Amino acid sequence: MLFQVTEIEFDFSDSCCELSENDMINITDNSLGRWDADDEDDLIDEITCATGWCIKSIDYKIILK
Repeated sequence: MLFQVTEIEFDFSDSCCELSENDMINITDNSLGRWDADDEDDLIDEITCATGWCIKSIDYKIILK
């Protein structure tokens, strides 16, 4: 399935190091857009694995082919 991630919020508070505001914005912005996943759980796993950050909230649309 194709997903269009429209909004996402990461849990940057559980970091062992501090990120700049710019880094947090870049990670968030780079996670928006199209993702290929089997279902919502797989989508969350894919984004978490790609970014290394846990997701607090996510909004998306399913793209029908």
